[in-house]
Amino acid sequence: MADMAENLLVVWHSRTGTARALAEAAHRGAGEDARLVPAEKAQPSDLLGAGGYLFCCPENLATMSGMMKEMFDRCYYPVLGRIEGRPYATLIAAGSDGTGAQAQIDRIATGWRLRRVADPVIVNMDAQTPEAILAEKTVPENRIEEARELGEAMGEGLRLGIF
Repeated sequence: MADMAENLLVVWHSRTGTARALAEAAHRGAGEDARLVPAEKAQPSDLLGAGGYLFCCPENLATMSGMMKEMFDRCYYPVLGRIEGRPYATLIAAGSDGTGAQAQIDRIATGWRLRRVADPVIVNMDAQTPEAILAEKTVPENRIEEARELGEAMGEGLRLGIF
């Protein structure tokens, strides 16, 4: 197994399947030394043990999902001052926009002094009715491939010491 400083940690939360599918694709792309951890189970030790991060969640009511926010609330102070400079990227599942959740995660990452290493990926599923919003989603294959490629790039960048 690779040195822990080379591991990518993919932290995810999903309500209707989009964010989960994206996180799983990124994890597959990142390789066997990457870790896929649901937000509700992520602990400060998970963040401390990783060399970089991929945060993946839905945008709900123009903010990141509550479970992802709770993970950041739970882990923020225990790792503050201990993970500066580590790389991160984001995958946001959205019904129409996604920028609100993106901005929240970027603000937290700024507080932790993380370094964004890839453009934000926002997957807009165009869900506009209550039924469409609450329904399980099937993510288009090109967006799954985009998530896989992001995971691969982050995993390889960590292994090669680029980040």
